[in-house]
Amino acid sequence: MKHVPFFRWVVAVGLVLFGSSIAVFLAAPEYPELKQVDLTVLSERSDGTCRVQWEDPYGTGRHEGPYLCDADRSPSLKSPNYQPNIAIGWDSGWVIAEGPDRGELFSPEQEWPGGAWSTASDTLVAVGTLLLAIGVIGGNIRSLSRLSGVSPRVVRLAGRLRGIAARVSEDHARAVRAVRDAWTPLYEEAVRERLERMPVAKLRRAGLVLLPAKELERGGIRSVQDVLDAGTWGVAEASGVGRRTAEKVSAAARRKAAGVRADTTVPLDTDPPGPRTAALLNALRVLVEAGPAARSTAEAGERLAGLLEQQLAAAAPAAGWRRMLDASREQRQGVPAAVAELRTLLLQAERHGDVERFGQVSVDLLRGMDGDPAGLAARVDFESRPAEYYGLLAEVVGAAPPRSAVSAGGTTTGSTAGGPGP
Repeated sequence: MKHVPFFRWVVAVGLVLFGSSIAVFLAAPEYPELKQVDLTVLSERSDGTCRVQWEDPYGTGRHEGPYLCDADRSPSLKSPNYQPNIAIGWDSGWVIAEGPDRGELFSPEQEWPGGAWSTASDTLVAVGTLLLAIGVIGGNIRSLSRLSGVSPRVVRLAGRLRGIAARVSEDHARAVRAVRDAWTPLYEEAVRERLERMPVAKLRRAGLVLLPAKELERGGIRSVQDVLDAGTWGVAEASGVGRRTAEKVSAAARRKAAGVRADTTVPLDTDPPGPRTAALLNALRVLVEAGPAARSTAEAGERLAGLLEQQLAAAAPAAGWRRMLDASREQRQGVPAAVAELRTLLLQAERHGDVERFGQVSVDLLRGMDGDPAGLAARVDFESRPAEYYGLLAEVVGAAPPRSAVSAGGTTTGSTAGGPGP
């Protein structure tokens, strides 16, 4: 299930309410501008209700009207103590200083139109502030609980180790591929030469009793390779035999070719070596110099890279706080076990010295890749230890080395490397 950012929405709603309160406050009617005036209290009750008279400061004369006087003002300001002879009192009040109602008496206790707007703005501020507090505090608590499994250093070191382990496997595979790429054209050329020297009459021994050899030779098909090149329809057209006979001839040629491929070997000691042989010797020398442990090291690197890749995928949210926050609950549940497994693999690699071992093998496999095009150094090295070259070639191409290549002393004469079995 994907992570739902609940507290983010709470903060967002709080911000919206906070902004709305500002908008309401700005849109509310402004409190009127006032001017203080003296009031002559004509009559007054104990609760402060009174009738007053005042002089309009804006020149419209005297006015009279009801007002709510200050009931707690000094008794000396009230009737009849203020002026006993005429029984009036004194108070101060406010008149509106602007607009069409200028000069009219304004009582602070009367209902102001902007009061409801102000109340709504205050309410929105209070609710918005509460939601912001809940969202920030709750989000931080939730984030801290979610970030408990973040281990960027472990993930970073494991990723680096996976790259080193994968690189040694790739370097070894590249060196093996170079040997096969150099060996294949030599092997195919040797097979083709043998089949071209093999007369078509030898197919009789392959199980075809009524072989039309003379008809085939007259049609230009003189060797087993010619049969393979012509194919069934070519054999039938060149010799004039029927389709069934032509199919039998082609099948016999394919069986003979399979036997030749299994028995054909590639010589490494040609003197002087041609460009293809020199390329093969150079490719073999890289693996020979890397030593017999290069293959096992590359295999160990491939296994370790696979294990690290699997655990890195499970521990991906632990690479940083942002990725952990965006991860789902199911993804976070697998993080602790994956990080623990990565720590174990890192400790084992450090204990076994895998980083140094993988790095050294990669250097050995890359050394000499762009070396001697003529293969002089490889030729000299081959002559000093031919058995290792032939054994490695047999390991790479899947064929047994010739007996002379593994004889005592390691010297060969006319030694060859065999092709793969049928």
